[in-house]
This record gives sequence, C-alpha cells and structure tokens, in this order.
Amino acid sequence: MRIFLFVVIGIHGLIHLMGFLKSMGLIDPNELTIHITRSFGWLWLIASLLILTTSCLYLLKYDFYWITGLAAVILSQFLIIYFWHDAKFGTIANLILLALIAVGYASWNFKNNYKHDVKANLERTIETQTDILTDKDLLHLPALVRAYLNYTGVVNKPKVINTRVTFDAMMRSNSQDWFPLEVEQYDFFDQYVRLFYLNATVKGLPTQGYHKYVSNQANMTIKALSMIPVARHSGEDMFRAETVTLFNDMCFLAPATLIDKNITWTEINDHSVKASFTNQSVTISATLIFNEQGQLINFISDDRYDVVRQQTVRFSTPLGEYRNINGYHLPGYGEAIWHYPEGPFVYGKYKVKNIEYNVSSMQ
Repeated sequence: MRIFLFVVIGIHGLIHLMGFLKSMGLIDPNELTIHITRSFGWLWLIASLLILTTSCLYLLKYDFYWITGLAAVILSQFLIIYFWHDAKFGTIANLILLALIAVGYASWNFKNNYKHDVKANLERTIETQTDILTDKDLLHLPALVRAYLNYTGVVNKPKVINTRVTFDAMMRSNSQDWFPLEVEQYDFFDQYVRLFYLNATVKGLPTQGYHKYVSNQANMTIKALSMIPVARHSGEDMFRAETVTLFNDMCFLAPATLIDKNITWTEINDHSVKASFTNQSVTISATLIFNEQGQLINFISDDRYDVVRQQTVRFSTPLGEYRNINGYHLPGYGEAIWHYPEGPFVYGKYKVKNIEYNVSSMQ
C-alpha cells in the first residue's frame, strides 16, 4: 500500500511539471489548451517539487511528511482551480493526498504523546549519577541469578537507570492472523516507568499503539490510521498485567536491574528460581528458568491479565539467540505465550534490534 501511494502521488507530482514545461515553451501538449505564463509556470514547478518531496518522505517513513504535503495540496489545488478546464481531474489525486495528510498528522500527533512522556523522563534522569555494579551488589542474589548477571556481562559496568530498546516483531490474536510491527520502548527503573510505542500494519491499515505504565497507572491505546480507536484498556487489572511486563523487561532486557531491593528471591532447584516484584503495593511473581550456560531461557508468571479474555492466564516468554549487543550478552529473540486451558498460544515474536542503557536523549 505504501509503495502504491508513493507511485500515485509521484505521478501526480510529475504531471505538475507539464505546466512548468509548457510555460517555458519546452512542450506543447494537446491536453493543455490554456496559456500558462512563466510566473504560473514557476508555481507549477514548486507544486511539483513539494508533491514529489512529500511522496519520498512518505515512502521513507518520515513523521513530518504531512507538513510538505499540506503546502503541496494547497498550492496544487489553487492552480487546479485557476486552470480548471485543463487540470480539474487533479482534484482526485489531491483528495487522496489530503487523506494521506490527515493520517500523517494524526500519526504525528499520537506519537507526540509518547515522545513527550519519554522526554520528560529523560530530563528527570539526565543528572542521575550511576555507580558501578560490582560483585558485592550481587551477594544477596541466588546463585543462578548471580551466574546470569555474570554471563550477560553487567558486572563492573554502570548500573542501569533506563534503557531504550527497538524490536522487529510479529503479533496475532485469536481473531487476527500474524501482522508485522516495529517497536520502540523506554524503561526507567528509578520510578518504574515503561513507555512502549508500536507501528504496525493490520489488514492493510497503518496502526499505532502506545502502552504507558507510570506511577500507579497503566493504559494501552491502539488506533487504526492513528485516528480510529480499536482497543483501549486501563484500570487495576491492566496495571497488574503491566507490572508483570515491566519485570519481564528487567529480566530480559536489563538484567543489571535484578539487584533491585523490591525483588525477593526463592530458590526452587538447580535451574529455576522464583522472584516476587513489588511496585505501588502490587506484588507479582514469576519463575525464571536458566540453562547450564547461565542463560535465562524462560520467564513464567501466573499474574498477567489477558485483556481479551478478561481473566488472569499463565504467561511465558521463552528466550534465545543470545548475542553481543553493545558489549552485553543478551537474548536476541523472545516469544510471548498465553497458556490457555486448550493449549499454549504464541501471540508475539520479538527480534531485538538494539538495546542501549542510560540514554540521555531521544533518538
């Protein structure tokens, strides 16, 4: 769909060049019967360049393509009205461009809410001093967790205040087949903040989503075309579910944070431990499973709420494909699974693109 619209808008922009070329006496097409002065010819050229620039910015997924698009459609439609006899059918293309501009503006505005929250938390933590995480910080942890932290390479490196993670992912539901999405998220661990933003294509429509976990609240909003709400969830159950998700992030994406004083540990056997994590008087539990190499290979919790079925369901995230990411040995792949009575259902697959710690500015 993106390529198709790029082509349609691009052709629309190239057609505007005909007005410029005729005004300069370079062509004399039969379709253009009205005389075009050189002054108007330059306007046709400017409109063409604005439309072509918009099409390229749209193809390259720049959020602000709607700004040049708005200028383009205003100038283009002015010229079309002035030369209505020859150019009236260009209005159809401008209506398509105007619809694209509306979607672009809505997407930009929706994402700005996320950006505002990220920037506010970055400004709050930018002056925070980070100590070096040492073996002494690990003494209260079970042996399996100590081995995991040593394996990942977080020891003798700065403690983690925040993290920025990007994913390529696939998701589905019981009523929706797999669809691709791109994810960017920031986690802040001094006040337990999780800001998760996604771009997806669902049934051919661009779709955006924002999960916000801050203070004692959690909410999720999903919008098709950045304008049409298709899912909204909040409340106590959502906060408890997202507390599980935040702790999962700590285990999966930021293992240095597992020294947190709000985590209590219980050893189960040679390959697993139980962890309880508390935030805002809400306590959730999870079982962490490790292999012989010291890698965390699964995270299982019975405290996560399924907003679709509106009930608490066992949740797990098997992990694998460990690799070096910016000097740390971390999982590069994870799945999200609901364990329903009728059997496990994999609803998410995540491939980590990048993980950064203690970031001070938004990319």
